[in-house]
Amino acid sequence: MTDHIDGDAIDLDALFGETASPDAGAVVVFGGTVRRHHAGQTVTDIEYSAYVPLAERALAAVEAEALSGYDILSCRIRHRTGRLRVGELSVVVVVRAAHRAEAFEAARFAIDRLKATAPVWKRETYADGSQVYQQGEALPGAGE
Repeated sequence: MTDHIDGDAIDLDALFGETASPDAGAVVVFGGTVRRHHAGQTVTDIEYSAYVPLAERALAAVEAEALSGYDILSCRIRHRTGRLRVGELSVVVVVRAAHRAEAFEAARFAIDRLKATAPVWKRETYADGSQVYQQGEALPGAGE
């Protein structure tokens, strides 16, 4: 198993334990899930794939950037690979800080940066049987 990305279900308890701090007054959790509709289509599942060695480095770099760029105590990211059904967690960002404003800002930065830089791809399968392959979408300003 790798540290940031694998096919196992995301263990929120483990992430909470890894980020625990008596100095934290705020914890922000962002969870991305597989949604039922996209681009006018009904989604049945998404299969995520990644170049794991590079994805590991990219996610670790995002955590480090969040820690150096925001007044936070911790930032942990997990991303799943494999086939996920509607409603399943695909990615989680957990940020702890002394205060909520910094935690929210850092969590937003982390998910936006992840989507702009991590080599993670998805194949959406729709109810009509068609499939679309997509790479993570770069967000304006997120990769700068």
